[in-house]
Amino acid sequence: MFLPTTKEEMTRLGWDALDIIIVSGDSYIDSPFMGTAVIGKVLMDAGYRVGIIAQPKTNSLEDIGRLGEPELFWGVTAGSIDSMVSNYTALKKKRRTDDYTPGGENNRRPDRATIVYTGLIRRYAKSIGKRPHLASPASGGGTSPLSRSRGRAEGEGKPIVLGGIEASLRRVPHYDYWTNKIRRSILFDAKADYLLYGMAEKAALEFAAALRDGNDPHEIRGLSYISKEKRDNYLEMPAYEIVAKDKLAFIEMFHIFYKNNDPIPSKGLTQAHGDRWLVQNPPAFYLEEAELDAIYALEYERAQHPYYAKHGNVRALDTVGFSIPTHRGCYGECNFCAIAVHEGRTIRSRSQDSIVSEAKEITRHPKFKGYISDLGGPTANMYGYECDKKLRAGNCPSKRCLSPGICPVIKIDHRPHAEVLERVSNLDGVKKVFVASGLRYDMILSDTEYGDDYLRQVVTHHTSGQMKIAPEHSEDHVLQKMGKPGTASLVAFKKRFEEFNLNADKKQFLTYYMIAAHPGCDERDMRRMKSFVSSELRISPEQVQIFTPTPSTYSSVMYYTEMDPFTLEPLFVEKDPHKKRKQKEIMTQKTQRQHRNYNNTLSPQRTRRITK
Repeated sequence: MFLPTTKEEMTRLGWDALDIIIVSGDSYIDSPFMGTAVIGKVLMDAGYRVGIIAQPKTNSLEDIGRLGEPELFWGVTAGSIDSMVSNYTALKKKRRTDDYTPGGENNRRPDRATIVYTGLIRRYAKSIGKRPHLASPASGGGTSPLSRSRGRAEGEGKPIVLGGIEASLRRVPHYDYWTNKIRRSILFDAKADYLLYGMAEKAALEFAAALRDGNDPHEIRGLSYISKEKRDNYLEMPAYEIVAKDKLAFIEMFHIFYKNNDPIPSKGLTQAHGDRWLVQNPPAFYLEEAELDAIYALEYERAQHPYYAKHGNVRALDTVGFSIPTHRGCYGECNFCAIAVHEGRTIRSRSQDSIVSEAKEITRHPKFKGYISDLGGPTANMYGYECDKKLRAGNCPSKRCLSPGICPVIKIDHRPHAEVLERVSNLDGVKKVFVASGLRYDMILSDTEYGDDYLRQVVTHHTSGQMKIAPEHSEDHVLQKMGKPGTASLVAFKKRFEEFNLNADKKQFLTYYMIAAHPGCDERDMRRMKSFVSSELRISPEQVQIFTPTPSTYSSVMYYTEMDPFTLEPLFVEKDPHKKRKQKEIMTQKTQRQHRNYNNTLSPQRTRRITK
């Protein structure tokens, strides 16, 4: 069933009010890939009455108030993508399309949606004579008995809780590319009560239970809030006013923030913002396999809610409609990627039985045509294994799993993913299972026991014309800044991929994702990369993105500070938009000979450019 989004649906369910209302910047797509749907279904499964208001109009209170006021709290998310990334290109041009909006036109998600939606809710609370609630724990970060939901003082509005990727990645002071400055924690700018960061199912359940039972929620892991006093025994980061002016202090703050994202070793953080304090509790513990399986066993319609579907289809469903997530997290730690901060660096995999069960459920869907679009995760071939040391003690404080090389402690094993691919492929009603998620080719090569068999299986049975890989660059000094492997493994993988294609009598191609204008990269580097891809890869790539500095990544720290944050050495950063465009054009412009070669050999590979 869909979660209700109108009063009429509430009435059909026999609900006179809702406990929780989630406001989202995406259209309501009931899919296990959509955070709004997942959190809503998890809370409903626990007995709460949950409703969703998707992409409310911002010029009136009609949409935001159509479900009334919740009994417990409002949840606010900008959606599956940071709203500024969703609305603007790397060159700060307004995007015309939005894959999460009915009809595909980018006309429903406001800039800084988290802040805008929170303001709408506060205006609505005032309009119905309620004083908007603002949490205020006791001195010293103590445990005052506040926000007791049903026991709250008359006339006091319900708490507003931020979540989702925009809030999660902006929960501490961060570089904002669109204003070119360090912004405060989004809790202060949105004037919200709480923020649940990361993959927040466990924290959301604990928070809802605390409000329901009249208990103080301030000790919940994965929670951030504003306090009048500094939190004792928490690590203190340099104050906002300092990091906003001092680039070295900003780097120091980011190191502290980044290193305290693993639930096992991490400590709580606190930071002055003027005369108030940001408090970030330690991260919520990761879900165990059985807990993860239970979430994906919940009922999902795999469709857009009819209330919104009447305004047009959402293109995101073409990708996620009949795809199956196998795991969470990524230990790649690419410096330009925020997955390490939002999902974590530890892989949490579902059981094979859970994945097969979901596939069986998909085969019963009336619109299913027999094709599983993707069986993967942030990186498909990280499913089913992890470092025992990391599982026991958390991430290594001074070492990465895959950079500058693959840590020998990780026993890479591609059998689990190969096995579950085969099991799903053998189900009645399944014609084909594809791996559309990206693959780490260096990991396939390093698995000397099972890597070849895995690649042969994926090439032969699970590739739909093209396989996605992301070398990003060719020059070692730029790759080092990105946290990516060198080109030797890329060239070796390409040869192996072509060999397996030939043996399987397949005409399939590699899709290479490249980045222009990353910190440390200049036009000479792009020309060298152009030469490399022409001579070694024999392509003229179209999947070239201009680097976008996004909150809470090391690459954005590099962009803002123009320093290597690990050595503090000066770093070249291209900030002129015209020269950024030129870097991309160096890669994408073709000679007449390249045009002929590309048209003759790679035309099936061309796809619409996707900017994440």
